[in-house]
Amino acid sequence: MKVIGLTGSIASGKSTVTNYLLNKGYCVIDADAISHHALHQGTKCYEKVKSLFDCLDENGNIDRKALGKIVFYDHKKKKQLEDIIHPYVKDELKKEIEKCQQDILFLDVPLLYETQMDVLCDQVIVVYVDESLQIQRLMKRNNISKEEAGHLIHQQISIEEKKKRADIVLDNRKSFEELYKDIERMLKDEIIYE
Repeated sequence: MKVIGLTGSIASGKSTVTNYLLNKGYCVIDADAISHHALHQGTKCYEKVKSLFDCLDENGNIDRKALGKIVFYDHKKKKQLEDIIHPYVKDELKKEIEKCQQDILFLDVPLLYETQMDVLCDQVIVVYVDESLQIQRLMKRNNISKEEAGHLIHQQISIEEKKKRADIVLDNRKSFEELYKDIERMLKDEIIYE
């Protein structure tokens, strides 16, 4: 089985690529969905986050918005949260890789390089847009200021650095139709199946 990492930077259009692959019947494991589940009541991650951060809602669930505000500008608290979530996500990804019966499996991991999860992959695809387009898309998508968009973008390894490290680059600065054609060409020509 071939394990292909799929990453990019925030607002690069990685979800568009993931949805296309899912619609084509490929197996795609979503690290964001796993990290979301990590904070559900009853998990070890939930208990650790509950004890470190004051962010429960009236039902005892972790208030993700409140948690986001706590870690947005506090690097130390952000690191504490990541040290809880990332090992859980990596373990769950390994389990999913073992369970997969298909010849090719995609791992959709936004922080693939930042968390060293690229070691799980045979090849890595980076969905690329330049930073100025990233900022525009993020401002529009999240209804935030240019400064806030810049802050979010700079929490990750730069898109240019990710592009350099990639085995395959999907340029997402064009139309959906062109992106889909590029994905088809990549599936046919660039993924190593042996």
